[in-house]
Amino acid sequence: MDKKRGFTLVELLVVIAIIAVLMAILMPALSRVREQGKRVVCLNNMKQLALSWILYADDYEGDIMNGDGGHDHGKEKAWVGKCWDNYQAGISLAEDLQKAAIQSGAMWPYAGDLGLYKCPTGKRGELLTYTVMDSMNAFPQPGNTRGRGDVAHLIVKNRNRMKSPPMRIVFIDEGWVTPDSFAVHSNQPKWWDNPTVRHGDGTCFGFADGHSEWWKWKGLETILAGRKGDLKYIPNILTPNTPEGKEDLLAIQKSCWWKLNYTPN
Repeated sequence: MDKKRGFTLVELLVVIAIIAVLMAILMPALSRVREQGKRVVCLNNMKQLALSWILYADDYEGDIMNGDGGHDHGKEKAWVGKCWDNYQAGISLAEDLQKAAIQSGAMWPYAGDLGLYKCPTGKRGELLTYTVMDSMNAFPQPGNTRGRGDVAHLIVKNRNRMKSPPMRIVFIDEGWVTPDSFAVHSNQPKWWDNPTVRHGDGTCFGFADGHSEWWKWKGLETILAGRKGDLKYIPNILTPNTPEGKEDLLAIQKSCWWKLNYTPN
């Protein structure tokens, strides 16, 4: 009788070990590719929102929409309605209520697709992960002063009178969205809202000329603070100490306010 020789136990263990090594090598690469794909979708979302924001301004003689999420300014309807239940705990409203809030906003007639308001990296149950910057007709935070008044004089109300639109951030992929708009100090070298870390060690932005970009943070302290802030609410989390961390903050401050009320070190 012919004897058919099969694999020995040792040979099977060797094959399994080789497969495990290959998986360990390939999985991080596959994860990076998947995250890069999500980044592409996020950048497209931000671009579409920025272009829709411009269309709104064109319809209203350059006046931009209210960027204070969830809060109307007199006759100025907020760009989206309130989508959060308990901001500090990171709890969103039920999805049907979030949907209604987004559809009630000033942006909806110009960007009527729910998928545009959420980054693919968003958590289950989140329909809104994007926020408008404070300076874009949004919410000037109390205490963000220059010694002789608040930042009202830096708030952009009309796109036609804005300085350097290609350099000015309108939308930020924040993830855990703030209860109004993304706050940035204008008068001191300190973060107000936490830096956000999305799609790697950076985040996506939509600009006032309609383009979008992903910025990679240069400072390790920026990245670590952003990761920590994604887990729970931490107010006034970071005053940068490194040159790279200071450069990250200054880039956001200038892109938000354009003109700062302090002299950077």
